[in-house]
Amino acid sequence: MRSALLTAVLAGVAVQAAPSPMAARYDHEKRLRFRVDGSFHLSVFSDLHFGEKQGTAEGHKRDEKTITVMNNVLDADPTDLVVLNGDLITGDASTTKNMSGYVDTIVQPMVKRGIWWASTYGNHDSSQNLDPRNILEHETRHPGALTASMAKGKEVGVTNYVLQVYPSNCTHSGKDTKTDRSGKPCVPNMLLWFFDSRGGEWFGRKGKDGKPVPRPNWVDLDVVRWFRKTSVDIRRQHGKVIPSLAFVHIPTNATNFVQGEVRGDDNPGINDETPVSQQAQYWCKDGTWGGKGNAKCRWGEQDVPFIRALSGTEGLMAVFSGHDHGNTWCRRWHEVIDSENIQGNNINLCFGQHTGYGGYGDWVRGGRHIVVTEELLLKFAIDTYIRLETKVAVGRVSLNSTYNRDRYPITKNDKTFL
Repeated sequence: MRSALLTAVLAGVAVQAAPSPMAARYDHEKRLRFRVDGSFHLSVFSDLHFGEKQGTAEGHKRDEKTITVMNNVLDADPTDLVVLNGDLITGDASTTKNMSGYVDTIVQPMVKRGIWWASTYGNHDSSQNLDPRNILEHETRHPGALTASMAKGKEVGVTNYVLQVYPSNCTHSGKDTKTDRSGKPCVPNMLLWFFDSRGGEWFGRKGKDGKPVPRPNWVDLDVVRWFRKTSVDIRRQHGKVIPSLAFVHIPTNATNFVQGEVRGDDNPGINDETPVSQQAQYWCKDGTWGGKGNAKCRWGEQDVPFIRALSGTEGLMAVFSGHDHGNTWCRRWHEVIDSENIQGNNINLCFGQHTGYGGYGDWVRGGRHIVVTEELLLKFAIDTYIRLETKVAVGRVSLNSTYNRDRYPITKNDKTFL
């Protein structure tokens, strides 16, 4: 049975017509660009977990409150791009059959505002009953979706792609995008990378024991190869390093490595989940599933190639993850991971904020807001903060060359309840 919210949402989708003034800043090829004032704003929603306890009054209430969180955050921070950073749906409680209604509900806050959005999928977006490929197919029926699938391979996941963001003086003229001043083709001044860390269960598969088959929970090696090649190709095409941001649902072991150095006034945010639940958790080094809680297979190291690729990508300013609902901090990674001899490249490793009323934990809900300006890009720096469901902003930081040494107010560890 559909809730009144879902019915209203579907009706809203049907009547949505003229694009908002915000959407008018983009051309018909869905090219993103900086505002006239030289800024670009992103709102990141993590761990929405729609569809838990479906068909019950509590399940409907959870989803309705999650939509309220999204609306409050977007009302407080007009944004240019929303990132849905994994676990849109709780797949073990949902099915491919009812997935479409949840997707329609999830995207409605952006649809009604005419805002573009882009997704990564998380471990809960794939289960024996839920195929993430079907989520992508339905999500991209909406004209505001920029979610894509670019990396090729047998089991690489779904949401691996890159978006290019163009300068504020880039205008559209006919089939060519040109700058106002020189008339030359525009060159993007920021890249947004999206990766599928997979996880969960394989859709439609059962093991010999009749149980669901675990799905690898790290960025696949074929995706790493695609990332490296595409990065080089873009740099050669434009003849320069382009600053970039990356989004992936499950954090890497590099995030786990720096967690021990997180301090409340250096790296404001909640730090309640230790250690980080990183990629390749509970997988053995031989590629077999070790099982949750298996001390012998605490970390299989399959995410090492991805970590190396991130640390070797010049111009990558920050990587944003979800997955751990009780972690909301950022830390600048410059140390060497001795066990793997991987040098941090001063990338900021960040968590978002648990957005949904589905999923575990009662940490206050909200979203992470990211502000990039063309001026800050010259220094490979960005500003970011958490916008809570109460519309209060906390944890404002500048991810610049002195982050980790600057001092900020400590973030309160508040809770919100259903």
